[in-house]
Amino acid sequence: MFINTIQLQMIHFKLKITAVLVLFFVTYSVYAQTPNELNHEQALKIILEAKKQAENMTVSVNIAIVDAGANLKAFIRMDESFLGSIDVSIKKAKTARYFNIDTGKLGELTQPGGIIYNIEHSNGGLITFPGGIPIKNKDGKIIGAIGVSGGTIEQDRTIAIAGAKAITY
Repeated sequence: MFINTIQLQMIHFKLKITAVLVLFFVTYSVYAQTPNELNHEQALKIILEAKKQAENMTVSVNIAIVDAGANLKAFIRMDESFLGSIDVSIKKAKTARYFNIDTGKLGELTQPGGIIYNIEHSNGGLITFPGGIPIKNKDGKIIGAIGVSGGTIEQDRTIAIAGAKAITY
């Protein structure tokens, strides 16, 4: 069978339309299923609650919020906080989300002889000491994480917990 140029162009056009429709419906279905996604209002509420806790403890910290995909959603560097803690706070948040666990608890598993010793060298560098906490919505679904750095590890963890609880209670 002989296909002329016009018929070939029509086939290409139909394939392109089909591809666009498939892409639209896939994209729509992904976005239509995001009621459990961390939105900017929640991220702001979390970060402000964590900042309030830090101020009450008179400690200056960096606070990072990541969404369910571990993408940075919100960040604040309090006055006088350490520059080196910027990256640490972001990595704490990402680590907490990557593994859906308090980074302090993860750290217990990464000690020499631990079941995941040296995992902190994966994923572009993880932080496996306290200060990263998964964020859950009211239904208990993890929708992001918070990372705090700049105080002692106990202060960082307390501040992170206060922030994470801001939208669950």
